[in-house]
Amino acid sequence: MPRRHIRVTGAPEAPLRAALTALRTELGVPDSFPPAVLAEAERAARLPALPARDATDIPFLTIDPPTSTDLDQALHLSRRPGGGFRVRYAIADVAAFVVPGGTLDKETHRRVTTLYFPDGKTPLHPPVLGEDAASLLPGRTRPAALWTIDLDADGRTVTTDVHRALVRSRAKLDYEDVQRRIDAGTAEERLALLRDIGEARERLEIERGGISLNVPEQEIVEDAHTYTLTYRAPLPAEGWNAQLSLLTGMAAAELMLTHGTGVLRTLPAAPDGAVGRLRRIAQALHIDWPHHVSYAALIRSLDPHRPHHAAFLQECTTLLRGAGYTVFHDGALPPITTHSAVAAPYAHCTAPLRRLADRYASEICLAAAAEQPPPDWVSAALDALPKEMAAGGQRAGAAERGSVDIVEAALLKDRVGDVFEGCVVDVEEHRPTIGTVQLDTPAVVARIEADGIPLPLGERLRVRLTRAELGVAGVRFAPA
Repeated sequence: MPRRHIRVTGAPEAPLRAALTALRTELGVPDSFPPAVLAEAERAARLPALPARDATDIPFLTIDPPTSTDLDQALHLSRRPGGGFRVRYAIADVAAFVVPGGTLDKETHRRVTTLYFPDGKTPLHPPVLGEDAASLLPGRTRPAALWTIDLDADGRTVTTDVHRALVRSRAKLDYEDVQRRIDAGTAEERLALLRDIGEARERLEIERGGISLNVPEQEIVEDAHTYTLTYRAPLPAEGWNAQLSLLTGMAAAELMLTHGTGVLRTLPAAPDGAVGRLRRIAQALHIDWPHHVSYAALIRSLDPHRPHHAAFLQECTTLLRGAGYTVFHDGALPPITTHSAVAAPYAHCTAPLRRLADRYASEICLAAAAEQPPPDWVSAALDALPKEMAAGGQRAGAAERGSVDIVEAALLKDRVGDVFEGCVVDVEEHRPTIGTVQLDTPAVVARIEADGIPLPLGERLRVRLTRAELGVAGVRFAPA
């Protein structure tokens, strides 16, 4: 799901800022771009490699969190004259600005991905590119990889094409505004079709056995120079928009597989033992899971607002671990080509401003659509890419987890000894006295340790805060 970019400000947050600085140091996060990288980015911003095709007559729009300026995708939706839909999806053409082997290119391989913290972000590209010259900002002409995907009336892909073109977005919308316009019936067709196409693609996801876990998310919110935590459920419009990104990623994967070279995002099927464990957990949580009902069908029947269901959904996230990048060359397809949660071949290609692998995926698809081999610089870098992305993903995950832990500790630092209402949403399989509790309020999800008594998974529980320290110690609870 898209991240909401937040910022913590104000003098009272000095201890929080110090803890976040320590987290960055611990993770080896760069604090600035070297002068040579900035200079190269400035030159590239002035003199990008522009495509010959012009698609600026298409009224694209973007849908992102309100404060976002690194806009990777723009979309235009329409009906096809003979029935069905046409999805035009423009992806920022980062390769138009980054010279292979240059100092900027090497720096992006060092950073791998944009990192988000409560007091700011550490971008993959210098802001002059990522938030300006390469970003699909409204009213600006930008180079892009332009996907045109024709769908039938049921949302199935009929034809796919991608080529370089100049595009111009007409509007920058946020999810709340999009949802309001569609619900009120005031959205123009290019936006109103987001629901029609999104829901059609969701039905196809169900048909192929794909899974979208609707687990409530923690969100850090700035409020009058302070901060708090809340639980946030994604809007339907976010799911519809995500389906367009999935559609493009699936189209990219098929194009790569057809032409024999690519970088896929893969996830092996869960082993029988893992699913068996979930069945035992479902039984413990009094969730009816008949043997004829698939895992995917069960997930869609659950309500994340019910504590037992929320606990089970949290446990289901364990089946999504193990995703990685799989590279293949010259028609030698890898043993695993699918992403089990998507239930289809899939590639990351829609966020090149924030994720290194997407630049390479885009280049491979552009070459394949033109019936040409990938550029030499792409082929030369492919084999190292999975390891680079794995390291970058681990650091991004640690940054996100560490940031939330720090904010939780700062929020609760004066409440050690207080009792809260919550629900046990996770219990360690081999150490049932250790797990995770989700408080009703504030929106804290933290470790709980019981003294010799197994924790009641999925049950409501009164818990006492035993520790709240900014830094590695973090927040800890015990049954009250």
